Amino acid sequence: MIGRISGTLVEKNPPQLVVDVQGVGYEVDVPMSTFYNLPRNGDKVSLFTHLVVREDAHLLFGFSTERERTAFRQLLKISGVGARTALAVLSGLSVDELAQAVVLQEANRLTKIPGIGKKTAERLLLELKGKLSTESAAMRPAGSAPGPGNDVLNALLALGYNEREALFAIRDLAPELAVGEAIRQALRSLSKV
Repeated sequence: MIGRISGTLVEKNPPQLVVDVQGVGYEVDVPMSTFYNLPRNGDKVSLFTHLVVREDAHLLFGFSTERERTAFRQLLKISGVGARTALAVLSGLSVDELAQAVVLQEANRLTKIPGIGKKTAERLLLELKGKLSTESAAMRPAGSAPGPGNDVLNALLALGYNEREALFAIRDLAPELAVGEAIRQALRSLSKV
């Protein structure tokens, strides 16, 4: 189908935009994370796309990164989740935040997204478990600087702690800590639980 679109950005009306590709204007719906990173009207733009074909419409969805499109496709595979709901999820959370919410099973993060109730959030967490890549950015709280977290996380996992416990233990570690000291602090926080 249509996997990528490159052209001139003609119009922006959240969440939809129009991309002119050699005289043909494609209407593309994008999550707000992509929308905020778009260039000005008249500038060149390139988006990864996903085409949804229905009886009454052909809908084109665009994403600034391959990871966003992959997450969108994973969301579409879940029973009861349509393209609009998947777009809302990716507008409310970045892929890294979504992956972190899935690992930590934080339904309350998903229920803050308009249109996502408690039951839908729980189904999303269950269905997405192990299906979203948890890169290093997803393994630390949003806004925190990279630090010894990955090494400490790997050490805790090797010691037999599950991913949720390990992520809980490393969430408050200072980025400037040496790995050895970070592991000791993480183990102390786990012993208090």
